[in-house]
Amino acid sequence: MAGVRPTLEVDLGGLRLAQPVLAASGCLGTGRDVPALVDLRRLGGVVTRSLTLNPSKGAPAPRATETASGLLSAIGLQNPGARAFVEEDLPRLVKAGVPVIGSVAGTTTDEYLRVVQELHVRPGVVALEVNLSLPDQERDGDQPISARPERVGEVVGAVARLSHVPVFAKLPALLPDPVGFAHICVRAGAHGLTLIDAVPGLAVDARSLRSRLAVPVGGLSGPAIKPIALAAVYRVARALPDVPIMGVGGVATGDDAVEFLLAGAWAVQVGTALLVNPSAAIDVSRGILAFLQGKQIASPADLRGRLRVRGDGGQA
Repeated sequence: MAGVRPTLEVDLGGLRLAQPVLAASGCLGTGRDVPALVDLRRLGGVVTRSLTLNPSKGAPAPRATETASGLLSAIGLQNPGARAFVEEDLPRLVKAGVPVIGSVAGTTTDEYLRVVQELHVRPGVVALEVNLSLPDQERDGDQPISARPERVGEVVGAVARLSHVPVFAKLPALLPDPVGFAHICVRAGAHGLTLIDAVPGLAVDARSLRSRLAVPVGGLSGPAIKPIALAAVYRVARALPDVPIMGVGGVATGDDAVEFLLAGAWAVQVGTALLVNPSAAIDVSRGILAFLQGKQIASPADLRGRLRVRGDGGQA
């Protein structure tokens, strides 16, 4: 294959993106100040912060703390509300020339649907991502929607039936059966999957006898969760090879992204790394391209699922 000129274009089952690297939910804000820091046209897309029907101030401070291998945070879905986002923030992102994936959140099925109604027909919104980690006010408010398979199917199915754009279900970490949940989402109408969300974690300040976050249990992101995310992508991709998967969790370099592609991801999202380096997603794209050029591989799709497993079977 001498002389191959790789492309970074990807096709997620009809959703075509110029790059395989997107900014993960909430990590590039609302677009107010980002264009001064990074050329958004060089991203495959931006996933918005999770949007609720009404504005939310989020969790009390302190909201974030560093750990030895990642960031622990409890932001509490701070957002302006879906309508305010559409009126004030979405136009900036569209003007910047980047595809927008709206992250849809809610505590009831009706709230999800009302958020979808605000987003799915707006110019520039190419897909929706369903956040399933919120408390389920229709059942037990102490448990997230993702705790019950039947509720996952109900919410994803309702969103998929209403939406005019592809729907990706974002599954949390540490599910007892990620493949089973993935099947439920796809049967309900999800176009694709995002794997994974942050991992629950607690940070303690022993000197003060206090938790480091105001909401004690937050979400761990960054390098520590990459092996967990890779395992989820690998297992689900083997079971559902034709379903587009966006891998997220600890992606900070081109090599990280290549690992996700080899495990079965169709594209990747960069999250925590953007908080340190706003250009991290562009750097990741450059790294993928350099890898493709070095291996004389034509596209990210030609890497997908090509992981060579040591030993027999390769079961996770």
